[in-house]
Amino acid sequence: MAIEQVRGYLKPWGRDKDIIEMEASTATVLEAANALGVIPARIAKSISLKQGDAATVIVVAGDVKLDNRKYKDHFGIKARMLSPEEALQFTGHAVGGVCPFGLPAGVGVYLDVSMKRFTTVFPACGSCNSAIELTMDELNEYSQNKEWVDVCKPINEESANE
Repeated sequence: MAIEQVRGYLKPWGRDKDIIEMEASTATVLEAANALGVIPARIAKSISLKQGDAATVIVVAGDVKLDNRKYKDHFGIKARMLSPEEALQFTGHAVGGVCPFGLPAGVGVYLDVSMKRFTTVFPACGSCNSAIELTMDELNEYSQNKEWVDVCKPINEESANE
């Protein structure tokens, strides 16, 4: 079970017992926000993408979405989301529980600057009913973040061409 993998992963930092497991689903941003009693923006959602023969996880604030132009400008390739089957294969976590912890070697983790406006955020912990509250410094360290990136835009932002 992926949550046990994440629990073991967080143990060296003494945070394995801080994982919050809920009866309610936390598989979507709104479900997680409701279950935790926080605004949706503070949910740190993990977007899993294909990069060549590998996968990348980009963790973003709950009120933003990937900006394809910014992503392509930064990474030099078109963004391609992993299918649910690929997400499980590449990350070891099922959709709804994908997180930046306990990932197989070769899966790069990037954190989006959209989260920096918060003192703490709540990423998933490997299951569709778990989360942990972390500061930006903790998330940066525990996720083994490769780089802070700016590859998102607000969900409700109108395109410049409209």
